[in-house]
Amino acid sequence: QQQLLESGGGLVQTGGSLRLSCAASGRSFSGYAMGWFRQAPGKEREFVAAIPWSGSRAYYADSVKGRFTISRDATKNTVYLQMNSLKPEDTAIYYCAAGILGGRVPPKAVTAYDYWGQGTQVTVSS
Repeated sequence: QQQLLESGGGLVQTGGSLRLSCAASGRSFSGYAMGWFRQAPGKEREFVAAIPWSGSRAYYADSVKGRFTISRDATKNTVYLQMNSLKPEDTAIYYCAAGILGGRVPPKAVTAYDYWGQGTQVTVSS
């Protein structure tokens, strides 16, 4: 059974850092895009970052560009999201997702991703 399991969320002060992990199991995600999304209370789930499983170029939402870094370790079947200079508006549940990579650029649409983790809460206090 395909599974994505997030960890690493928590409470941090403004300006702090967190690293989220997404452990993938149950199948090979070669040829897939791995993405991070987030959903704040009362808001729709939104794209944060994505990277092809091959580990080539990463893509980011404008709101996190320069502060967040997505990476993957194929030997550990794990995708990471390093979050620096955190702001209160980054507070949300963060989800890891996997979707078929149809081209060179990972999709940003929620509907393009077939597999989802259960989410991990990130809270940034002001």
